[in-house]
Amino acid sequence: MSSPEDARVEVHDSPEELATAVAGELLNRIADLQAAGDVPQICLTGGTIAEAIHADVARLADDSGVDWGAVDFWFGDERYVAPDSPDRNVGQARAAFLDALGVPAHRIHEMASTSAACSVDEGARAYAATVPAQFDVLMLGIGPDGHIASLFPGFPQLDETGLLAVGVTGSPKPPPERISLTYTALRRGVSVWFVASGEGKAGAVASALGGADLHETPAAGVTGRAETIWFLDRGSASQL
Repeated sequence: MSSPEDARVEVHDSPEELATAVAGELLNRIADLQAAGDVPQICLTGGTIAEAIHADVARLADDSGVDWGAVDFWFGDERYVAPDSPDRNVGQARAAFLDALGVPAHRIHEMASTSAACSVDEGARAYAATVPAQFDVLMLGIGPDGHIASLFPGFPQLDETGLLAVGVTGSPKPPPERISLTYTALRRGVSVWFVASGEGKAGAVASALGGADLHETPAAGVTGRAETIWFLDRGSASQL
């Protein structure tokens, strides 16, 4: 397991350059894993910069050599809302690149919506039963408060060690009900990539890289088994 001090930090001049760099690296990783005979396990994140990354994946995909029928996509968290809600991370990812690239439905491992589970806890249990032994690439956004997935500062889910996914209620960021992978699952990432854009994320980035307590800055609680990379722009890196 890598440690925070071993993390690699890449700083790009703009959000646009950041998105293109991450998209290109992701395509290269997937292609390399497939060339080695593997079916890549990729865990996606949500958020504004993630949408830009996904759009660039779609734009650059033709030259990548990736077989989109042989990649599994997972999600670090999801909003427990109606299946057609624009708040759904899976819906955003489908619209940005998954559907356009023809990723088969059985390769898109989405968390439950309100029509698929009676509660966030039921949805979490169902997802936990499917989580793979490892994620080849696990991408995480970071909130201004340092949250990752739907693990928020001071919330009891931070101390969960027995479950791979949990329900979250009373989220400080709407919508209030969510499903999230736990640290136990997030630490299955071989390569963990944090992506952050804008000065509003700068304090949280500096705190996480400075080794803050995970209860105060949840992003400090995850590193990759082999590598941890922080992909930043000038704004999000401004307090380093």
